[in-house]
Amino acid sequence: MYKKGEQSKEKLGVKILSFGILTNKISEEITDCISELRFKSPGILDIAVVSVEGLPIASLMLDNIDETRISAMTAASLSLGERVVSELRKGKVKKILIEGDNGYIVTMQAGENAVITVSTTPDTKLGLLFLDLERAAIKLGKLLA
Repeated sequence: MYKKGEQSKEKLGVKILSFGILTNKISEEITDCISELRFKSPGILDIAVVSVEGLPIASLMLDNIDETRISAMTAASLSLGERVVSELRKGKVKKILIEGDNGYIVTMQAGENAVITVSTTPDTKLGLLFLDLERAAIKLGKLLA
C-alpha cells in the first residue's frame, strides 16, 4: 500500500504516513497534537491531516475508513471551496463544514502545506469544535512548515 520512501508509524492509534519527510520528533508532535484534539474535544470520531496535494500525513480513524481516499477527497473539497470563495469574492477559505444525517465533517487549512479534517457526532458543539480545531491547525501548520 505504501510507495518507496513512505513510512507508517502507529502510536496510540495514530497512523503517521511520513513519506520520508518528517523527523521522529515532528511525527511525535503531530501524534500528540491530533491525539489531544481527539480526546479533548467531545464528539470527534476521526481526524486526518493531509497535504494540500491530497497525500495522507497522519490519521486517527476508525478501522474501516481508508485514509488515502479521505485524503484525496479532503484536498478536492478544499480546492473546490477555494474556487467558490474566490468566485464569490469572499476572501480566503477558513473552514469547510459539511452536515450529514449522522454528524459533521469540518476541514480547515493547517498552514500552507496541510489540511486537517475531522468527522464528528451529530450532537457536537460546533463552537467548541471550531475553537479546538483552530488551535490544532495552527500547531500543525507550524510543525509542517
